[in-house]
Amino acid sequence: MKNSQDRREFLKLMGIGGGVVFLSGLGPLANAATKKEVKNDFFFVQLSDTHWGFSDPKINPDFGGTLKKAVAAVNSLSTPPDFIMFTGDLTHTTDDEKERRRRLKEFHDIVANLKVKTVRFMPGEHDASLDKGAAYQEVFGKTHYTFTHKGVNFIVVDNVSDPTGSIGDTQLTWLENELKKLSKDARIVVFTHRPLFDLAPTWDWATRDGAKAIELLMPYKNVVVFYGHIHQVHNQMTGHIPHHAANGLMYPLPAPLSLPKKAPIPWDPAAPYKNLGFRDIEAKKKKDEYLITELPIKEG
Repeated sequence: MKNSQDRREFLKLMGIGGGVVFLSGLGPLANAATKKEVKNDFFFVQLSDTHWGFSDPKINPDFGGTLKKAVAAVNSLSTPPDFIMFTGDLTHTTDDEKERRRRLKEFHDIVANLKVKTVRFMPGEHDASLDKGAAYQEVFGKTHYTFTHKGVNFIVVDNVSDPTGSIGDTQLTWLENELKKLSKDARIVVFTHRPLFDLAPTWDWATRDGAKAIELLMPYKNVVVFYGHIHQVHNQMTGHIPHHAANGLMYPLPAPLSLPKKAPIPWDPAAPYKNLGFRDIEAKKKKDEYLITELPIKEG
């Protein structure tokens, strides 16, 4: 299919032979796609944790260039993805309200150079927790919303604007009402920033009322969750629902609870941009699966 050809081109542009590919959904039960199925496929790109405004050269000496390199790589595709989704922490936290707004607007100006027509955003706690999303909403609009694309239902859940790290009863009611509009076998993709499940609560890698959101999603057969926050690829199941974390674009973080204290992993001059990257996700409409390709940031 054309998008699969683009993926191969993308991997060549990134200087790698095949990327890291993960199949989410039916996995080994899935059969080879038919021509009819191929026509219904589409793909999108997920970028996360850009932390614009971060400025520690020991952690990332290219703190001003990594995001721009990702934008250039996406723009290099001969055919653009259907859309791009940024899953939070667009900027790095600051107590200065003016600086927070400046960073958000500067980030907005940089990603405005993306040639893809549809680019969507959601906040991370670095963008929104100190002012309950006020500055973020001035620049990007709603913090939670839904949209559909080629028969797939996308739900963006805000689990960061509440400083307690919760979704909140009001938004959970909204989520329940949105789900009621869908059939139990509808294709559903959920975007969050924090993981909905308790990955590492002592590291703030959890959502206080995330179990309630998962409970609402459980009756639906075809649900996949994509999130950021933990700055690394991580795949986990809650019942039949797969959850996939993405690499960040500013600095990697250690594996969950692998160290006494969570802290950014310092830059390795021998392996620049190690564990920094983003992903493209191919949705196979006629099957309950997503082909996830992890793409690294390339030096130069």
